[in-house]
Amino acid sequence: MGFKVINSRGFTNTTNVRFVQMVDGADNQAPHIGAPIANSMGPTDLDIYKVEIVPGSSSAMYGMNAINGTANFITKDPFQFQGLSIQQKTGVNHVHDHNANAVPFSETSLRLAKSYKKKFAFKLNGAFMKGTDWFADNRTDVNPTANISTNLTGEQNPGKDQVNIYGDEPGNRKTLTLDGKQYVVSRTGYAEKDATSYGLQNIKGDAGLYYKPKPNVEISYIYRFAYLNTTYQRTNRFRLDDYLTQQNGVFLKSNSIQFKTYLTSENTGRSYNIRSLAENIDRSSKSDDQWFKDFSKQFNKSITDGNNVQGAMNNARSFADIGRPQPGNDIYSDQVSNLRTINNWDYGAALKVKSYLYHTEFQHDLTSKFLAGLGKHYRLNLM
Repeated sequence: MGFKVINSRGFTNTTNVRFVQMVDGADNQAPHIGAPIANSMGPTDLDIYKVEIVPGSSSAMYGMNAINGTANFITKDPFQFQGLSIQQKTGVNHVHDHNANAVPFSETSLRLAKSYKKKFAFKLNGAFMKGTDWFADNRTDVNPTANISTNLTGEQNPGKDQVNIYGDEPGNRKTLTLDGKQYVVSRTGYAEKDATSYGLQNIKGDAGLYYKPKPNVEISYIYRFAYLNTTYQRTNRFRLDDYLTQQNGVFLKSNSIQFKTYLTSENTGRSYNIRSLAENIDRSSKSDDQWFKDFSKQFNKSITDGNNVQGAMNNARSFADIGRPQPGNDIYSDQVSNLRTINNWDYGAALKVKSYLYHTEFQHDLTSKFLAGLGKHYRLNLM
C-alpha cells in the first residue's frame, strides 16, 4: 500500500526505474533505489495544483531513465493559494482476512501558506499515514515439476518453492540420490508473515521560503523529507524500517531563466532483506551441507525401517529440522535481531546504505529574443 507505481508506457516493475517522477521540476527518486518510492516524499493532495504527464520517452529532456514516461507534480503557488487547509482520510482493511483482524487506515494532511506584500511567502505541508499493509501469504509452488519423474507432486513435492516462503529458493535446494533415485529437495524456509512486520507508516513534509525581487523573478528554498516504514519489492522483498529521504533545493525562475540545484539524501535506517533473513535463520541452526546430510541419512533409515517414500520424506525433514528456530520463541527473535545488524546478505540481512544525489541545471529560453529579432528583420525588409 505504501509503494504505488506510476507508469504510462511499456513494461515496468515495482522499482519503476524507467519512469521519471518530479516535483516542481526536481527529481523525486531515492538515490540508492534509483526510483521514487511512490509519493512518499512527494506533495500532499492539498498542495497539488496539477500534474504534467509525458506518456512516451523523453530522455532528451529528462535523462536516460525517462523511457516509460515522466510525471511532474506542480504544487500550489503560496502567493496565489494562501491559508490553512486540513484533510482527513479514514478507511478499514483486512475485513474477513484470515491473517489479521479488520484494522483502520488513516491519512492526515495539512497545508499552510502565507505571503507578505507580494514579496515574501512561505509554505508548510505535512502528512501522516498509518495502517496495516496487505499480508503476502501466497503458497503457490513455482517449482511444481521438480519431482514429477518420481510422482511426488503437489503437497508431496519435497522441492517446493512457494512464493511467500523464503529459504526454499533455487539456492536453498539440492538434487539428492536417495535409495537409488534422484529427488530435488529444498530446505523448509519461513513464511514472510513470520519474518517481517506489515505495519505501514509514512511521515512526510516540506517547507518553502519564497522571495520575489521583481514580479517576474522568484527565488526559493525548499526542504522535503519522508520517514517511512513499509514493504518494498524488487527481486527480493524488503522491509523498509526507519527509512529517511531528504531533499534540499534552491531554485530561481524568471520569464527566460530557470536555475535549480538540489541535494537528495537517503538513509535506509533499520531496513532488511526478508529473504536473506529467512535463509540465514535456517542456516543459524544448521548449514546447508549438514542439513542435506541429515536429511539423506534419515530418509535412508526410514526406508530401511519400512516406510514408504512420502513417509520417509516427512521423517527426513523433521529430523533435519531439529534445532531449527521456531517463529515466536526467544531463539528466533534473537536471531532476527542479530541478523538485522549484519550488512552482508551471505550471513546477515541488513540493508544499510547512505547515498546522495547532487543535481544542478540551468536553462535559458531564448525564444522571445529570437522572435523579437525575427520581427525586426521582417520590418526592415518591408521598408
